[in-house]
Amino acid sequence: MMKNLIKILLTVMIVASCASSASAQFWSRKKNKAAEDSVFVSGLNDEQELIRSLVARYAIPTIQYEPVTPPKFWKCGIMNQLGFSQVALSNWAAGGSNSLAFNAYINATANYNKGNVSWENRLQTAYGFIESAKDGHRKSDDRLIIDSKFGYRTVKDLYMSATFNFSSQFTPGYDYPSGENARLVSRFLAPGYFKLGLGMEYKKGTWLSLNFSPLTAGATVVTDEDLRKKYGNEIDEEIRYQLGAQLNLRNNFVIAKTFKISSALTLFSDYKYKPKNFQVKWDFLAELQINKYFSTILNINMIYDDNVKNIEKDEITGLDVIRGPKLQTMEMLSVAFTYTFGTYTK
Repeated sequence: MMKNLIKILLTVMIVASCASSASAQFWSRKKNKAAEDSVFVSGLNDEQELIRSLVARYAIPTIQYEPVTPPKFWKCGIMNQLGFSQVALSNWAAGGSNSLAFNAYINATANYNKGNVSWENRLQTAYGFIESAKDGHRKSDDRLIIDSKFGYRTVKDLYMSATFNFSSQFTPGYDYPSGENARLVSRFLAPGYFKLGLGMEYKKGTWLSLNFSPLTAGATVVTDEDLRKKYGNEIDEEIRYQLGAQLNLRNNFVIAKTFKISSALTLFSDYKYKPKNFQVKWDFLAELQINKYFSTILNINMIYDDNVKNIEKDEITGLDVIRGPKLQTMEMLSVAFTYTFGTYTK
């Protein structure tokens, strides 16, 4: 009996010892893991340490998010067009003349749009020439145009607007009367046109813009004294000021994916000088895209300005005589290499 009791006691002591050792190892590993997972922070009081230890027992959730692209309020772009043609003749029975023609056009835009505020800016430059063995170098195109329009939306499609326009040319331009020497008719700032207007604009998407500015100040600058009479200025009047109303209508139509048409009509009436005689300017552009880089372009420009006179030679006296205004027209049909940068807006 005694021997059996001793065996039982020994068995209990062995089991207790093993359990104690396993428990110690378990709590030791748990303590070490907790120490590894915890971050020691000094300077905490008992309450803060208690809160820190309780929070440390829970895993911090991982937040999955995608980067947010900040909105872009400015959209800027440039369109470049280059046209070129060349003719070389040698012993050509039908006759003709060697010639080289080149024209370049750049249209740069920088537009700002945020909330009810919009600000549209456009710079247009164009230059072209024809070089022939018979007539030499002659300019075929020369334009410098800056447009800026600030608008604040009052209702859905109606804006209070302020518009600015400047137009001139880069190099001297000549007229070539039959059988006569070339006659100077323009140069930089001779003339140069400035206009600043305040009014309202109605816009419907990108296809329609109607701007009416009942208060428009204008200035015609002619720095060359010999050309002032031609453009309506007095001989001693380098700058002629105007005050009137201006209406501007712009349309953009996409007829097909590769065929686009745009039109811009501007009417100006001078309150001070013959308000019934409107100054009219109409620009028409049709573009048929051949492929990614080449397009066929038809450009038509018409101007009627009562202040711009024509200089003609009198048949009897042979002297230059200033005649009345006439309709000015320019038409250009070309196949051009076209390339755009950035976010270009037509």
